[in-house]
Parts: sequence; structure tokens; C-alpha cells
Amino acid sequence: MGCTPSIHVSQTGVVYCRESEDSNSPHPSSLNATFHAASGHSHVIRGETTVIGLAGEDHVHSTTPAGPTLATSTVAVTTLSTTRASGRNSKRSSNASNPGGLAVSLSEAETQTSRHSMKNVERDVRFGPMLLNQKAMSVLLVFAKEDGQSDGFWWAAEKLGYRCTIASTSENALETFLKYHYDVVIVDARMSVHNGLDAEALCRSIKATKSSEFTVIMAVTKRCPNEHTEEPSIVPLLKAGVTRRFEENWCLSACINELQSLEFGEVRSALKLQTTHALIVALENVNEAVEITNSDHEIQFVNHAYERLCGYSSDDILGKDSLELFRCDKNREAIETISGHMKKGKHWEGTYYTRRKSGDTLPFHCKVTPILGPTGSISHYVSVKSSSTDIYNQMVNGNMMSFPRRRESVVRTHSMTIEAPITKVINIINAAQENSPLTVAQALDKVLEILQTSELYSPFQHQEMGANDDPMASDLVEGLMTQNVKRKLSGHDIQRQAHQVSHGYQHIPSTPTCSLAQIPENIMSVLNTDTSWDFDIIQLEKITNKRPLLHLGLTIFARFGVCEFLNISETCLVNWLQMIESNYHAKNHYHNSTHAADVLHATAYFLDKERSKEILDQLDQVSSLIAAVVHDVDHPARTNAFLINEKHHLAILYNDQAVLENHHASMCFRLTHKDPTADIFKNLRSDEYKTMRQSIIDQVLATDMKQHFEHLSKFTTSITKHLQKLEGDSVDIESHDADMNTILSDLALHENRVLIKRMMIKCADVSNPLRPLALCKQWAYRIAEEYCQQTDEEKSRGLPVVMAQFDRKTLNIPKCQLAFINLFITTMFDAWDVYCDIPELMHHLQLNYDYWKEQEQASTHTIANS
Repeated sequence: MGCTPSIHVSQTGVVYCRESEDSNSPHPSSLNATFHAASGHSHVIRGETTVIGLAGEDHVHSTTPAGPTLATSTVAVTTLSTTRASGRNSKRSSNASNPGGLAVSLSEAETQTSRHSMKNVERDVRFGPMLLNQKAMSVLLVFAKEDGQSDGFWWAAEKLGYRCTIASTSENALETFLKYHYDVVIVDARMSVHNGLDAEALCRSIKATKSSEFTVIMAVTKRCPNEHTEEPSIVPLLKAGVTRRFEENWCLSACINELQSLEFGEVRSALKLQTTHALIVALENVNEAVEITNSDHEIQFVNHAYERLCGYSSDDILGKDSLELFRCDKNREAIETISGHMKKGKHWEGTYYTRRKSGDTLPFHCKVTPILGPTGSISHYVSVKSSSTDIYNQMVNGNMMSFPRRRESVVRTHSMTIEAPITKVINIINAAQENSPLTVAQALDKVLEILQTSELYSPFQHQEMGANDDPMASDLVEGLMTQNVKRKLSGHDIQRQAHQVSHGYQHIPSTPTCSLAQIPENIMSVLNTDTSWDFDIIQLEKITNKRPLLHLGLTIFARFGVCEFLNISETCLVNWLQMIESNYHAKNHYHNSTHAADVLHATAYFLDKERSKEILDQLDQVSSLIAAVVHDVDHPARTNAFLINEKHHLAILYNDQAVLENHHASMCFRLTHKDPTADIFKNLRSDEYKTMRQSIIDQVLATDMKQHFEHLSKFTTSITKHLQKLEGDSVDIESHDADMNTILSDLALHENRVLIKRMMIKCADVSNPLRPLALCKQWAYRIAEEYCQQTDEEKSRGLPVVMAQFDRKTLNIPKCQLAFINLFITTMFDAWDVYCDIPELMHHLQLNYDYWKEQEQASTHTIANS
């Protein structure tokens, strides 16, 4: 075999690579070449090298027998001469005992044995239960000037079958490292910075890269001349990122031993660390809650499932004492048992109570495993907790008997926990997530996100409501369901006038002619038809001189025995009705006492339905009638949004929340208690009064259109669906009656009666589109005029226009009515029809809708032809 020649490297730096035993990549000393830089770029050769030279217009391309180049960069090559003998692939003979100045010689037999035993390129490594594959180690040599030390590591890597690359500058080394991510980087730290290689700076640069997390950096340092010379400190190298030091030794066997030590030591440890990272990622994605503590029970790791179950983030509890954090009297016995198992090195499994961040204490199925350290003592505890999923399973299976017996205590715990219904829903969803596929868990995350919003029933946020497709519908939603608080576009200096709302209380004394027995015959002839849906409230308004509420109230209250229930005289009732009616503003086109009387009539009509008689008691009936009478008392003929925009004192008083509805409910009781002769509640027991007051307030507040879809959704879910299911079941009569009795019992529960009363007053409040056509048109014109007056005032005062469609110049009443029916009326009365069976009303609704549709089409046709 030929002698080993020297290599001459230019300042651009040349990188040689050795990747396989059969390759013919030149040893750094096996080339005798003069390199001239054509550019400032580096030259990196992968595989058994190809060298490409670019020098002006001349190209020199020389390829070694091993194959093509994998990567090259622009370096000029003027000459390339090889003096190595032709037998590149021959075995090293015993005559070549000292290649490149190496201080060791190997016999051919020794070399063969060494190669055979060390060329196992890949090794299987056991890491606990895991089988890891350790591939051939890759080594990057960084030597500014080649000598016997670089040759020693090069030939050692070749003998061991490692991939090896040599670079001569920091730039080349960093570029090559970033591209191929070596297991070991050996940096020559013997040279000074003036020789072109700053070892400390290079190590800091490599360690600053993300890919160096598991890389071993070894520095070659000078050998001490004698034992009396003090060695220089390696602290600067350690701070730069060096993890191992090698005192220069050109001996081939020393280099082999060092590389093997790295492979079986630091490199294998780095492989295990990488695997540990994968295991942590796996733990983060399991459904069970995992907690790892040290021997002192200090929490060192929790996964995402743990955070969801316990309500803590990892930042909240890392480093905390697990036993103190979740201390609970119910765990005393469990802790003693766990301690006994741990002392014996055994795992424990059972029920363990955990106090969540919210303060709730819930049971979890828990498994605790001790981890023994090298001395045989416990170094860590691993706790795996599973949440209870019995409620979720009940929801899915519908069968309590399908649950394991040990889960029954969880049901009792949930029932005893004081929490809001929405919290229970969220807990059920959280439990469901633990045993759900990823796609389902992600969907449930979206559900939780929606549930955490404050406006759960705001239809204007959803395209499917149709408001975004119809400008008229959009305006109605904005005007009736939002506060619509906007900044003025102009007119900041316009003097604002407070809209007039009565601040005093008006009371018209009763006279003998106001008693029920002395109502004139012409008025009684109209009142005698009050049980019919076709009752003409407009006619009653005319013949009573705009005092229909007093007369209709006396009639309906007498029919439902209100005076008897309240234990008051008819005179007291008359005084109260007169006082309430006098506080409705007769000048209002729509929100006046006639509207209150109309809502009272509709409420009484609904209460007369058989279904209502079966479910609602007399207190429900009386409170509903009173709520209908007072639901718009002292209404200023302006919307909530208007009052908020003008900063009205009522908006300030009620914090912009259901301004008018709060005012009406408050006025009812302030007026009633102001005059003892008109106090219809004075003879009620305290508990009866509280129940009555709460019911009235709840119903009046339900007329706030902002909450329309919330009330409708709750009514549909809790009331309508049960009745629809019963209607859809084809069962025998006895079974049907039994089911009906069960449903009626459920509907008679307090929470369901609340929903029914809310929906009843809502339907009564906006029942105009279901009245006979003549009445329907009257109400449509009245509300349009009132809204137009509001628009006029908003324009004159420079306030934001709440409902732009009610502009006198562009008003289209048929289109407004159609939009209102489509958005609010149809769905609500479909649900109400299921409850109390009102086919006559639904028939009127269809006729009126058809009428408005014809009018709208006619107006569109007229505009098109004009």
C-alpha cells in the first residue's frame, strides 16, 4: 500500500466525508491538491467524493471510483493529484505499520479481527421495555490544521465503521453540522484563534442550534509537557458547551477507545434521552391523568388530561407537595394503605379523592406505582387517575344498570355537589372527552368553547338564522334583540333632550260606575265575547274612551277568581286597575293600555286551554294575569336601545340591562304599595307574596326580546320535545294515558311551569300577527307609526338610528311584518301550538302571512313599473 501523502487546504476550507467501509473517499492526507478560492462559499462533499471546480470559464470535474457527489459548493480546483497507490480497497498490510505518522502498528490479522468485531454498523439497545435501534455513529472532525491527531480519529472512525467528516473552518463545520446533525463533534482546542479556528466560539454556535440538543461535543486539548506543569482550566470550554475532553494522543488505539467510549456512553445516553422525549409526548396524549412526583411527593410532571381533570395548569402545581395540595379527610385510609404498599415496592389501585381547583372533591380511580432507584429505595411515584364516566355512559346508554357498582358513589357525589347546571354540563362533557376519539374530543372542545360565551342564544351571530341574508330581518334583529349602542357619527354638540317618562304616579279614583255590576250594557256586549280569540279590543278601546284595561281586567279577573285568591275587595281591584291604566301613556300609538288589555286577553285565552288547567295552579294563573296587565306600564314608546343611546336615567339605573322590562316590573310594585287602597297584595301571607312577586317579575322580564331565543330554546327542549315524542309514539290507549300522566307530572314541576309562563306571556305579547286580519293590520300600522316616531327623533337629535327600516320615506310595512313573522313568530307559535293546541291561531297566522306576502309583491311590482 502506498505511503500517505499530505493535503494542502486553502482558506475556503475543504470538508471530506467517510460514510461506508467500501468507499474510496480520500483520507485528508491522501490528496495532494492546491485549492484556489473562486468564491467565499464552502465545499462540502458527501459520499465517496466528487470534486467540482469552477474557475472562470474552466471546469475541472474529477470523480473518485466510489460514485457521484451528493453535495458540492463552489470551490475552484486548479490541480488534483493523487499519489496513493492504485490498491485503494486493499487491506492495510503489516508493512504499512505507521500511516500518516500514527504511533501504533497493527498486524494484518489484528486488523482483520478488529474490523470484523467493530463493523457492526447498527446495534439493538434495550431501554426498559423498549427496543431501540442505535445506528452507526456519525462524527464531525473540526481541525484547522491536519496532523497525526486528526489522522488518528479519521482512521479510527474508518476502522469502527462510523460516518466521519472533517472540516477545517468554523463556517464549514457549522454549515455541515446543521445539514447532517452529527452525534459527535470533535473540535481541536489546541490551536489559538490566530490559526483560524476559535474552538469556544464554534462550540457556542453549535450549542445554540436546536439540533444540538443530543449532540456530544468533545474538545481535544494539549498534553501537559510534564507533571509539574499546571493544566489550564477547562471551565471556558464547559461553558461553551463542551461535554467531554480528550487530551491529545495520536495513538490509533487510543482514538478507537475514545470513540467507542463515546458510542457506548454519551451517544447511547443521548439516544435514550430522545426516546424519553417521545415517551413524554405519548403521556401528554393519553386519556388518563398522569402525575409523577419525587420521593418527597413533589410534583415533577402532569399531563394534559391531569390538567383537565383537576382544573390546575402544570405551572400551578409543579414543585408543590401532592399530598398537601390534594389533602382530603376521605383519603386518610387510602393513604395508609398506599404507604404500606409503597414500602413493599408494590403498586396500589383504588378510589382516591382529589380536590379540584374549583373546590369540588371528586373520586377518581387511581393507580400508584413506586419507581425504585439504583440503591433500591423509591426515587419516584407515578400516579395514573381515571375520571368517572358513569354520567356520560348513562347519557349514551340510557341505562343505569350498565354501570359498574363501584361508580355509584360518584353519582351521589355529583348530586350532592352544589354547582350550577351549566357546570354539571361542562363536567359531563369533560368526562366524555376522556374516552372519546380525537375527532370527538376536538368537537367537544368546540362545544365547551361555545358554552363559555355569555350570549348562548344570540341568533345574529349565526348565519343559519337568516338575518344575514335579509337586510330587513337583520335590522329587526339589531333593533329588537341588541342594545345597539353606537357612537354618534356627527353632531357631538347637539343639545340632547331627555325623553319624557312619567316620574309621578297617577291615580283615578274609583266610582260606582266602575264596578263590574254597573258596567254599561254596550260595553258588556263586547266583553261577553272575551273568551273568543276574535275578541275586538280596538272596539272596546273606542267605547271605553281608551280605558279598555279597567273593564276587561274586571271581567277576566272575576272569571279567574282573582279577588277571592288575593282576599281583596272588588273596590281594591278597581283602584289598582285604574292606577295601572292611568300610568300607561294614552298618546302612545302602540304601547298603551289597549296593548296591555290585548296581552291580558291573550293570556287569559291561553290559561283557559285544557293543558294549562292541568299544569298551572291558581297562583300561576293570577300571577300571569297580573304580569300581563303591568308588563308595559309607563312605557315611553321608545326601545331599550334608544334609551341606552341617549343615556336615559333608566338606562343608567338598570345598567343597560333589560332597561324597560326592569322598569315595568319595578313600577308595578312601587305603584301597588304606594296606595293601601290599591294594594292587591296586602292580604297575602309572606311566603305567598314572595312567590307571587317572583313569578310576576320573572314573566315581565321574559318579554325582553334580547332573551327571545334563549327562552324559546329552553321551552322547546324541556316542554315541546316531550309532548312531540308522545304524539309520535304509536302505542295503545292505556300506555298512552300512562305516558301522558307521567309527562304532565313532569311539566307540573316548578322549573317547567316557569318556562311555560314565560312562553305564555311572550306569545301573548306578540300575538298581533295571529289576530283576525283587521286587528292584525291595525296593530301593524300602530307599531310602525311608533317606531317611525322614534326614527324621526333619532334623526333630529343626532342619535344612532336603531331600526332604519322604520323610516317614513322608505317604510314597507308588509315586508316588515313578513320579516318579523319569519324570524320570531312562526317557530315560537309552532312550539306553543304543540303545548296548548291552537289551530285557530295558526290558521289566522297563515292567512295574515299570505296577505302581507301579496301586499309586498304588489308594492314590489308597482315600484318596478314606475
